[in-house]
Amino acid sequence: MAQGAMTDTVTLRNSVRAPQLGFGVYKSPPDVCVKSCQTALESGYRRIDTAQLYANEAQVGLAVKQSKIPRADVFLATKILEAAGSVDRSYDKCVESVCKLDGDGYVDQFLIHSPNAGEAQRREMWLALERLYEQGKTKSIGVSNFGIKHIEELKQYATVWPPHVNQIELHPWMQQREIVQYCRDHGIVVEAYCPLVRNTQAEDATLVRIADKHGVTPSRVLVRYCLQKGWVPLPKSDTPERIRANADVFGFDLDGDDMAALDGLDQGRAGAIVQPVDN
Repeated sequence: MAQGAMTDTVTLRNSVRAPQLGFGVYKSPPDVCVKSCQTALESGYRRIDTAQLYANEAQVGLAVKQSKIPRADVFLATKILEAAGSVDRSYDKCVESVCKLDGDGYVDQFLIHSPNAGEAQRREMWLALERLYEQGKTKSIGVSNFGIKHIEELKQYATVWPPHVNQIELHPWMQQREIVQYCRDHGIVVEAYCPLVRNTQAEDATLVRIADKHGVTPSRVLVRYCLQKGWVPLPKSDTPERIRANADVFGFDLDGDDMAALDGLDQGRAGAIVQPVDN
């Protein structure tokens, strides 16, 4: 019997409930993003993940507004990539994102996009996110691409610790087991970006064999794998058929042999297509 449903959620350590399956909009052009988000929402997605870097926050907000779905039923997440020069200015930069996504409302999750800017900027951005959280402009805060050392570093100045989530690259070819285990040990929800490996492994023999076994596409196997790992996958597509297919992952289960075979594909840091964390 297949496990789960599109309505499944994960619970963050501050008791916020978030959909386990999300929709990503990285490199979704503004003129396409609205339509893609509308298709995703029509397909049952209730979580959309964007970022300041993607330059499509306003389009995501417009799609949600046009959908007529109650705002409380859609989980909106975004990210700040670089500090603005002071906590005040970084806070203002985050408020701009909130306005693009929900006017005078709120976002459900705000993350630091990357640790790469250095310790001083990480501190500035985190303190800005804490202010945003305290004022109710975001329901949760977290990080992306953070290794163990970066999360531990937050202890020096954070009021909110540990972060509610850590969004990292995750798929069978890069499983990042050390940081995943650390997050689990500390109650940090793990989100998986690039769960489809940008289609670069679609012809992998193991993946194709498992997909054929279940009569589904390789992409659906990869999303299902993330769900059964307990991760929050964020598949991205601007093709309507694929958007719908990537949500249709609740009619089959990967068995123990399937999961073991996919686990066996791990290449460590060599399997990254974006960025492995630095622990």
